Amino acid sequence: MSAPLLEAHSLTRAFGALKAVDNVSLTLLADQIHAVIGTNGAGKSTLINLLSGEFPPTSGTVSLLGQDVTRWSQPRRARAGLGRSYQRNNIFLPLTVRENCRLAAQAHVQRPWAVWESAQACPESRRRADEAMERAGLADVAHVPAAALSHGQKRQLEVAMCLATQPRVLLLDEPLAGMGPEESERMLALLRRLREGHALLLVEHDMDAVFAVADRITVMVNGAVIATGTPQEVRANRDVQNAYLGEHA
Repeated sequence: MSAPLLEAHSLTRAFGALKAVDNVSLTLLADQIHAVIGTNGAGKSTLINLLSGEFPPTSGTVSLLGQDVTRWSQPRRARAGLGRSYQRNNIFLPLTVRENCRLAAQAHVQRPWAVWESAQACPESRRRADEAMERAGLADVAHVPAAALSHGQKRQLEVAMCLATQPRVLLLDEPLAGMGPEESERMLALLRRLREGHALLLVEHDMDAVFAVADRITVMVNGAVIATGTPQEVRANRDVQNAYLGEHA
């Protein structure tokens, strides 16, 4: 088995007396999609915020590519190989698809010494942007303003902006939210392509999509993990059936 790209050990985040994440451990491996599911308020988004560095944990540790990054800031983790998307689109609507991707790449490929060079002319940022658009299936709309994209394309663009930073680990918070069947299929196909060479953490409410694409699933209830395993193991778990899956079991 390959070395984990991201590990969380006994992560806890308390807001006063409330433990939004309670002693959660998980391991993300290359070439795998690891889904986290649970009802609203289960702690899924808080977990992503802890892994990405947006929130510090109350206790526990996070390791990225073998380094303890528990106290690292979100930008430092991003530069070290961690990318994330949000529940709501976090893109620059007036700018084109290419410019959105180039800005994301530029934030990662910083060249403060190149004072004579236009940021828009940076060859490395442009190369990364073009590669990200190609991988995300957006090369044909590179010159289209982000505001003119469909909802599904905007979600693809957010993934492309992550890819422009060349991450090894991707944390995706509800990438299929609000999509119709055709857009969902395109996003699932993208996730399957991104599996190669990356570790993906997927938080998603669409159970059919989760069980179709995930290699492993972690189920959270009230901030704690009640089960982790393959889709087949999770589907057969009686605690999961009682707490969450219902008719999906």
